[in-house]
Amino acid sequence: MGDVLTNVFSIDERDLQLLDALQTDAAQPLNALAVRCGVSAPTVLRRMRRLQEAGLIERRVAILQPERLATVLGEGLTAIVEIGLERQGDEHLRAFEARAVAEPAVQQCYRVSAGPDFVLVVVARDMADYHALAQRLFTEQGNVRQIKAYFSIRRSKFDPRLPLPTGPRHRETDKPAAAGA
Repeated sequence: MGDVLTNVFSIDERDLQLLDALQTDAAQPLNALAVRCGVSAPTVLRRMRRLQEAGLIERRVAILQPERLATVLGEGLTAIVEIGLERQGDEHLRAFEARAVAEPAVQQCYRVSAGPDFVLVVVARDMADYHALAQRLFTEQGNVRQIKAYFSIRRSKFDPRLPLPTGPRHRETDKPAAAGA
């Protein structure tokens, strides 16, 4: 994925419609996307390639349903983990971040301010698997000062979609009302 769009890059309403449709179901046939966006299938393909090359589309993946997968594979455990480091120099923060990002059990890693240094979302098969992860990631390097783990009892919502603006960019209804109107 492109880190930052270095060139001026603009997107229009059709691009936003396409991005929204792909966030909902990236496996839709080109013809269905074309109908939804009001353009031809070749235009959809060109726009998708352009958006991918610009780094706006990072990748297309299948999203698995963890509760159903757990019934097939056995237990499943999700934890939100707050991490505070002992030494917080930039090199120590980057070192921990690199280890966390490289760990397959870490689904999400955020460096945060005011409170812990990092918040992680991790998955494990069971508590023994989580304990092994904690040993590898939090104990072996010796710079983790504080760990707070919150174990999920039930996932009420999960939606990886990003909210996108809809409708014309500058609608009349968005402008403040004139004085005395």
